[in-house]
Amino acid sequence: YNISDLATKKSYLDVAYLLLVGKLPNEKERAEFDIELRKRSFVHEGLKRLFDAFPDKAHPMAMMSSAVSALSTFYFEHLNVTTKEEAQVMARRIIAKIPTLAAFTHRRMFGIPYIYPDIERPFTENFLYMMRAYPGENLEIRDVEVKALDTIFTLHADHEQNASTSTVRAVASTGAHPYASLSAGINALWGRAHGGANESVIAQLEYIGSVDNVDEFIARAKDPSDEFKLMGFGHRVYKNFDPRAKILKNLLDQLKDELGVNNDLLKIAEKIEQIALEDEYFIQRKLYPNIDFYSGLILTALKIPKSMFTIIFVIGRSVGWVTQWIELNNDHEMKIARPRQRYIGEVKKGL
Repeated sequence: YNISDLATKKSYLDVAYLLLVGKLPNEKERAEFDIELRKRSFVHEGLKRLFDAFPDKAHPMAMMSSAVSALSTFYFEHLNVTTKEEAQVMARRIIAKIPTLAAFTHRRMFGIPYIYPDIERPFTENFLYMMRAYPGENLEIRDVEVKALDTIFTLHADHEQNASTSTVRAVASTGAHPYASLSAGINALWGRAHGGANESVIAQLEYIGSVDNVDEFIARAKDPSDEFKLMGFGHRVYKNFDPRAKILKNLLDQLKDELGVNNDLLKIAEKIEQIALEDEYFIQRKLYPNIDFYSGLILTALKIPKSMFTIIFVIGRSVGWVTQWIELNNDHEMKIARPRQRYIGEVKKGL
């Protein structure tokens, strides 16, 4: 399928079902999948005590990694998955519970009461509800906000053998259970060169500070003697415009119109974007805005704090990781990951 079609015409749950089952769901299958995830979104009460034990300034990714690993102590029947049916139950349980754990990390960090899932709300809206609501509040969330975040989840669902996915597979190749494998993937994603890239984009825009300073920083980015690099441009895989970035660019424009988003960060980003798309320096080097450039701006428009950006990545990527785990677990010819190491040190040294 074309990623643009999936992102604009289907939901994240459709894409999750596609990865898990191998086909897009029909209306009945989608409704059943949706209801199943809603019912599985609640977590064991013991996990609240785990979150309470974390310092209030703990990083969300540290809490998330620990919580996903701790799922294995509450749902230990999935420590040894042997059948396709068991794999599906395990996968759906993980996908359903990760947004709840993610919202708990946010609320623990800010010292506000945990909010349980609302079974009347669909997947993405439910996450925003658990992030934003006060106890007892019947919070309304706008459709454009749900669509924006749902699209970000879809665009992050799976993406080749990146560092975190390869980590999940490497750990899985040892025979490790899915919770351990996904926890390892979360830790790999934590790195600023991987999942933290969109957080770095926003931090850099804040550092630039004003539209009036953009030209200076563009000049620095083009100066080979200056170590400054523009964040959110270029991609190791895409040598032309990242197709995912185009989708998010359109969504960002829609958010601006419907939510009235027009802050200083957005103005700085728009000027950088305009220069980069017209300047021969960037065009010749194929340095186009990537998914991180726009996703950070969209998450900021949704009032999601920077510290939660990589957690959002975890939610979207969870289905990709778990299906990669299932694929490897089903391949009985797959051996343990064991990269070779080439020695380049001194040789023939005597004692």
